[in-house]
Amino acid sequence: MATIVPFKAVRPARDKVSLVTCRSYDEYSPAELASQLDYNPFSFLHVLNPAYINQQKLSENVRFRSVHNRYTEFKHEDVLKQENTAVFYLYEIQSKNNVYTGIIAGTSIEDYQNNIIKKHEDTLPYRVSYFKDYMHLTGFNTEPVLITYPENKDLENWITARKQKRPLYLFSSLNRDKHTLWRIKDEAEIQWLQEQFGAMPSLYIADGHHRSASSELLYDEQKEKGNANLDYFMSFLIAEKDLKIYEFNRLVHDLNGHSAKEFLSLLSKDFVVENRHLELWKPSKKFEFGMYLQGEFYSLTLKDTTFSDAHEALDAQILYIKVLQPLLGIEDLRNDSRIEYLPGTKPITSIKELVDDGLYTVGFTLFPASIDEIKALADNNQIMPPKSTYIEPKLRSGLVVYEL
Repeated sequence: MATIVPFKAVRPARDKVSLVTCRSYDEYSPAELASQLDYNPFSFLHVLNPAYINQQKLSENVRFRSVHNRYTEFKHEDVLKQENTAVFYLYEIQSKNNVYTGIIAGTSIEDYQNNIIKKHEDTLPYRVSYFKDYMHLTGFNTEPVLITYPENKDLENWITARKQKRPLYLFSSLNRDKHTLWRIKDEAEIQWLQEQFGAMPSLYIADGHHRSASSELLYDEQKEKGNANLDYFMSFLIAEKDLKIYEFNRLVHDLNGHSAKEFLSLLSKDFVVENRHLELWKPSKKFEFGMYLQGEFYSLTLKDTTFSDAHEALDAQILYIKVLQPLLGIEDLRNDSRIEYLPGTKPITSIKELVDDGLYTVGFTLFPASIDEIKALADNNQIMPPKSTYIEPKLRSGLVVYEL
């Protein structure tokens, strides 16, 4: 049964929260990053990139320790403050099209190791080791793992009622999202929430497989030191029906020596190929694929939809087995420089423009995987192909910090 714990979080001072929190560091263009760092002294980006002012190139260990030092300065300057007692948080993000509400809590390394918290993505050892070192030397983590739980009416009703109370924070970010955070410090409420999750047989990681694997590795290396904070990692727990799952579409630089006519003929072996001409066509159901080639859109409908397991039936796996590997010669989906990925949050016209500009020869669009497909894979200890899902919400850095 799943274990969640409150923790003594570090968070921004109330008057500075909209200035402190930021998107994930990697999401900023160089121009955006420079603007934030030049004109916003309170941005958490100063913690994440402490060498910016001196334009230094530092070794990893020196940079990670610099992050820790800048983080400590933010605390001393009262930009960040720590809770006096262990708490949960209820957090809501309102974007233009969606509302995401979930609970920020500590989740158990032991549950992760015992497969109560289930995974569906593979991890890269070098990234796991890198982030483990980062957490060890900086002493904190500010990006929660996104974890989903099955529908629970009691929790849903509690969330609805709790949102009527005065929040700790209410602010907007520059992308026009509205953020609301409620602090849960009542012992009876905390115990009730723990009981609700304790009755759940499984939780599922939606996003953050490298972060959770890094937390496990740090725990394994440091558990003899008796630091209880290492027994857990920070997570954002959200009902599975509230997740938004997008596809990752594929762009390929060349046709592996085939002419367009030859390629279309080869595709017709496994797919019903229909020329959609200039219609901005994309899949509307499973086993349908879209393609843009030489200025025209095509629909590709799989002929044989009989599969022995959930992994084989994934659209991303089908495209790999039927097209990318045998026809286009792409073996390694992570590292082959001939293939790139575009999240389904981008309009289909983005694929058209990239191909029309000559940057790629062909683009493929997929239908998004469902939460049931993700859970079926996780339940059977199977792994999705790389870049199969793009899942929202994406959470901000610097809003809630879990110290290690």
